[in-house]
Amino acid sequence: MFMTDGIPETHVLVVDDDDAIRDLLCDFLQDNQMITHQAADHTQMWQRLQTHQPDVIILDINMPQRNGIELCRALRESPDYRLVPIIMLTARTSSLDTIMGLETGADDYVAKPFEPLELLSRIRSVIRRARMHAENPSHLNHEAPADSGVIRFISFNTWTLDIQNRTLIDQSNTSIPLSNAEFKFLRFMLLHANRTLSRDQLMEEMHGREAGPFDRSIDLQISRLRQKLEVDSKSPSMIKTLRNEGYLLTADVRYLK
Repeated sequence: MFMTDGIPETHVLVVDDDDAIRDLLCDFLQDNQMITHQAADHTQMWQRLQTHQPDVIILDINMPQRNGIELCRALRESPDYRLVPIIMLTARTSSLDTIMGLETGADDYVAKPFEPLELLSRIRSVIRRARMHAENPSHLNHEAPADSGVIRFISFNTWTLDIQNRTLIDQSNTSIPLSNAEFKFLRFMLLHANRTLSRDQLMEEMHGREAGPFDRSIDLQISRLRQKLEVDSKSPSMIKTLRNEGYLLTADVRYLK
């Protein structure tokens, strides 16, 4: 790792088949003192990795030939690259790509179109975690059992969502069962934490259709989750209602393997 004035250089490999997006993203990252490398497909990605191991890989999901999920899985299976942080880019609004990306070993994801500053923040965050883990391997082993490659828990505020058992775990380590609908709803909101979700987005995720003017099923799910998560469900602090916009789950979310 090279150093500049005591600060480690940051190398970013951007893998995206869209030339315009790739160039714009690299220009932005270079303006923020990062060294960028580009690849338009899987062949170029492996070639770039042979010449320099990056600090983070930005990997577009929707690419021809081999998509980002396949490449993420291959990277995690490689002894040389299994610990390199990966951020997935997706243009889709469905959480399916997000979940598949995270479960194949990605560290984070950003949905297109994205704010460059948001991506920059996430790049710095995953690199900071990776460097901290490199300095303290025992911490890595505690959070991510070796070679599991599968997201097992989503930790948020004082709660943990157990993906495998589909239960909530409170701070006293007590498991609270969830219905299938509650689990799916909460998982979707956690994957989009700190972002406003409209009722139509929630309805599309839950039922594959837009919400009708008198459809209260989303409000009912929100109410049920608040009763389980909030100290005072009538004055919620975690799942907030934004008038004429939708709902916002505010939480410090971590994905644990």
